[in-house]
Amino acid sequence: MALLQFIDPIRQRVQFGYAFAACAFGLALLTRFWMGDALPPGFPFLTFFPAVILTAFIGGLGPGIACAVAGGFAAWYWFLPPYSSFGIDQPALLALGFYAFIVTIDIALIHFLVRSMAGLSEERRLTGDLNERLSFMFKELQHRVANNMMLVASLLSLQKRAVAANPELAHAALDEAHSRIMMMSKIHRRLYDPAAQNIPAPVYFQELCSDLLDATGAKNIVCMVDAQEVSFEASKLVTLSLIATELITNSLKHAFEGEQKGTVSVTLKRLDNAEAYSLIIADNGKGLPGGFDPNKSTRLGFKIIQGLAAQLNGRIQYMGSDGAKAELVFPA
Repeated sequence: MALLQFIDPIRQRVQFGYAFAACAFGLALLTRFWMGDALPPGFPFLTFFPAVILTAFIGGLGPGIACAVAGGFAAWYWFLPPYSSFGIDQPALLALGFYAFIVTIDIALIHFLVRSMAGLSEERRLTGDLNERLSFMFKELQHRVANNMMLVASLLSLQKRAVAANPELAHAALDEAHSRIMMMSKIHRRLYDPAAQNIPAPVYFQELCSDLLDATGAKNIVCMVDAQEVSFEASKLVTLSLIATELITNSLKHAFEGEQKGTVSVTLKRLDNAEAYSLIIADNGKGLPGGFDPNKSTRLGFKIIQGLAAQLNGRIQYMGSDGAKAELVFPA
């Protein structure tokens, strides 16, 4: 196997193969002349067999056949009676037939052996690549599971603080935690589903909006998505999805009253002349309350959004002139 891997680049060079065939034939012919009468009668092809075998193994099928044909004609002309001619009699015909049969078997065996070894080598390479890929995927899965568990732990810690400040909100806090964890689960299933890999950003965020509309039961609200065809690594897209989920949920729950109709828009784009992206969640509802300061807000959702934005090394701004609008800018 190691020898085959060493000579494989040589076998790919056709000109070298035929040059090797010519050299092997010439050396076999000179050796046969040198041995002369030292060989007993009936061995006219003896020195050509090793030349054919080596050429077929090192040079390939074509050079091996060329060396065999040249050796056969040389032995016929110089070493089979009548000598120095291409005369033919029954013994010479039998000798040539025997030579042709042996070299055909040799070349065929070597050819199929090399092909089988090459196939085995390729299978070993593919198996090694597969094992390496599976090992990497397992480590990546462990890493993602650990990150997800930490995210859930942080979420529950924030809910715990909210309950500690107001124990009467325990039931509502548990409901919120359950809702957020279920949404996280749905996001992860979508992101890590092999059948849904490389899903376009507009389709992904439209499906996210549809999930949130179904989860909140907002029947009179329309979600509009305007997203560029951008792609993010899975961990960043999870964080971005959770931020979008919190902001869209805030709009669905607080921007509209009763059966009021409304629109929530999601815009994702790359900023011009900047290595950064912008995610904008806006609605045409009643807007933010006067004097609103997200840094002083005690609502858990805003704390979660601030923490997730920090994970992306981004900054988020809130505006409320006509409805509510939140813009997250984060580096590419």
